[in-house]
Amino acid sequence: MTKAFKSLLLSTIVAVSLGGGALGEEKKTLIVAEPVHGTGYLPLYVAIAKGYFSDAGLDVKIMTVESGSGHTNAVLSGQAFAFIGGPEHDAFAKLKGAELRGVVNVVDRGNVYINAAKGKEPAAGENMADFFKGKSIATGPFGGTPNSITRYLLKKYNLDDKKDVTLQEMPNSAVLSAVKTSAAQIGVTTEPFLTQGIKQNLWGEPIINIPKELGPYAYSTLNIRLDSIQKDPETVRKFVEGVMKGLKFTYSEQEEAIKIAKKEFPTMAPEDLKATLDRSFADEIWSKDGLISEKSWETAESVVLAAGILKQPVPYGDIIDMQFVKGAKAN
Repeated sequence: MTKAFKSLLLSTIVAVSLGGGALGEEKKTLIVAEPVHGTGYLPLYVAIAKGYFSDAGLDVKIMTVESGSGHTNAVLSGQAFAFIGGPEHDAFAKLKGAELRGVVNVVDRGNVYINAAKGKEPAAGENMADFFKGKSIATGPFGGTPNSITRYLLKKYNLDDKKDVTLQEMPNSAVLSAVKTSAAQIGVTTEPFLTQGIKQNLWGEPIINIPKELGPYAYSTLNIRLDSIQKDPETVRKFVEGVMKGLKFTYSEQEEAIKIAKKEFPTMAPEDLKATLDRSFADEIWSKDGLISEKSWETAESVVLAAGILKQPVPYGDIIDMQFVKGAKAN
């Protein structure tokens, strides 16, 4: 049992012992594991803050597990009810004999941006394959989505990641420094680093906007064990409906959603948070209805296959279950 999980479990026990349970109002606690605490998951935080889970008798808590596949393992081991992340993790598990299912979408666009160092931008009308060739590219670590998208683009441009470019893999936060020191001419990044790079005059607007370039992309879904669906479909239904309400509120009440984000990220520079959220709304990062479409998995699967992370295709129906989203939309 992880230290983070023990701490979360203890706080849950104390909360129940101090209140709700004694009055017959005890809620069912569900733990959601996340790989990082970021603005991309705002609709989930909104759902918690607005009481959409609580109203349905659920006490949803977030556990941040910053260790590669730790968020997936937390669900597989039963430490968490769900994890938020790409459904490719469900596919990885499937190929190893485990059964996970994506039950509701949160981030439906590839939240990654390709940036050229100031003064090194492509010429008007220049072919991207020609532009990339011979360049040094700073991207995230192997296995992460920025890295996978980088490799996907290189294959799309028929470029060899060893011969035609210099691929520098590093923590996402280090990409800024690589471009600043001219160690790389291209930076592959996410917010808020994109905005920070613009403020530091390292690069301008992205030369490739992945949300617009790739379209629907199952980037971050909420994923649970198949046996949770089989044994307790009512809890799954309530959980999915709560997330869907969070998505709807985030888009329809943007100012209120931004206020929740400010409370969720109190140490983030206000101007960085504003720029990040403005871009997220403009690029329609978040799903509007919770649906994980077949097209969105097709794109996500293509990326991880091209990156060499997923070794073989996995059918949509083997890792994604939309019965609860469709049921809620029908009501």
